[in-house]
Amino acid sequence: MVVTVFEAYAGLARRVLARPAWLGRTRLVAVDGPSGAGKTVFAARLADALARLGSGRPPVVNTDDLLDGWDDQLTFWPRLEESVLTPLRAGRAGAYHRYSWVRRRFLPRPVPVPAAPVLILEGVSVARAAVGPELSLAVFVTAPAALRLTRAVARDGPSILPELRRWHDGERAHFAADDTEARADLLVDGAPTLPHDPDRYYQRIARHPRPA
Repeated sequence: MVVTVFEAYAGLARRVLARPAWLGRTRLVAVDGPSGAGKTVFAARLADALARLGSGRPPVVNTDDLLDGWDDQLTFWPRLEESVLTPLRAGRAGAYHRYSWVRRRFLPRPVPVPAAPVLILEGVSVARAAVGPELSLAVFVTAPAALRLTRAVARDGPSILPELRRWHDGERAHFAADDTEARADLLVDGAPTLPHDPDRYYQRIARHPRPA
């Protein structure tokens, strides 16, 4: 049985800050889920809620900026590990180079990632099992496949459809093998239909065991 509940980003932000840091002194929050589900919006709103608590807006790393093109869907991780996660474990700031999907190369100017109390990672596979022990919170955002496809095409244009379909096949295989959704601390509906204030509230999907 699945139950949906609206919860405040402010409350989630307080829960994040109350959790222990497992990546050096940084609380690592992973916002995972399939493409077009609403991960980027959720991560930004959580970052805004954390900023309103007075400790500054946490850095948000979108892994689309780390991919070396479409073929780097899941293999970008060593780049993230070396440039961001390893320095943060040691209490030092990290930095990465942002990939330009227009120029098809990494840009020369580094993007700094401070050793802040919270770091939000957003993108497909960021809550993978390998990083689980260092996560303070794993979020999985989901939405219907047809809507996710519509969102992606509206954002990037129909020319991406061949690559996007291949991408969807890859992420489905990854999530099935990694069991990401089942391991997540929080399951979020990225396409809620009930009226609410989307800047303040998100729709949590509460999973309960079926009655015997």
